[in-house]
Amino acid sequence: MPTHPFHQVDVFSAVPFKGNPLAVIAEADGLDDAAMQAIANWTNLSETTFLSRAQNPGADYRVRIFTPQRELPFAGHPTLGSAHVWLALGGRPKGEYVVQECGAGLVRIKRDSDRLAFAAPPLRRSGHVDAELTSRIAAALGLQPSSMRAVEWIDNGPGWIGVLLDSRQDLLNIKFNVLALSQQPVGVVAPWDPAKDGDDAQYEVRAFTWSGVEDPVTGSLNASLAQWLIGAGIAPKQYVASQGTVLGRAGRVHVAQDGETIWVGGDVAPVVKGTISV
Repeated sequence: MPTHPFHQVDVFSAVPFKGNPLAVIAEADGLDDAAMQAIANWTNLSETTFLSRAQNPGADYRVRIFTPQRELPFAGHPTLGSAHVWLALGGRPKGEYVVQECGAGLVRIKRDSDRLAFAAPPLRRSGHVDAELTSRIAAALGLQPSSMRAVEWIDNGPGWIGVLLDSRQDLLNIKFNVLALSQQPVGVVAPWDPAKDGDDAQYEVRAFTWSGVEDPVTGSLNASLAQWLIGAGIAPKQYVASQGTVLGRAGRVHVAQDGETIWVGGDVAPVVKGTISV
């Protein structure tokens, strides 16, 4: 039975077990869609990625991203984790940046010391969320609509809607009701209060996926939140977001705007290395 390099890494944390885990299978050119989906279902992580030779001549490698149920065109922590593994396996970029090919197109990734950061992909949908859906979101979050400072479409692939709150404590107190809102990813963000929370981060984020499960640390959501918040003048051009607090994690997402590009970065901690038989 053929074997493939297998790595499991923890993304958005320099400390293992405090970020968001990702399984990465390399040399996956010979695996078909059914095999990839079966492996992702078996690992049972939020995402599993498969590295293969690039089809686009402008890319360094190709990645396919699977949840236990379906394939995604783009996701943030799989992008950083996959790039980390590709580099660890001896990958060398053709140019200044690592260029990843995925379902959403080409994504640039830069190395900043030991940290990696990806260029936020363009939003596929932005703007107003209708009143009926806004009411359903408020009910699912257990909030009064008036407590939601803003609600916007911020979809860069997974279908995110962003909700801005003024209170980090209100955000941490959310008990998500999946029965009130199914198959609609929602990300919630609120500022830290330096007097109460310290200065380790400036924003707190929570992500409720299309299945209603809370994601520990979410690159795609933080990318789209940054485009919204920085673009609207709500957030500064550089900040750190904390995510995973209520799940016992300590994810840190480093956001910085450089010119027209917003970079979303984080540490990656290696955890498991071996092979998988398929």
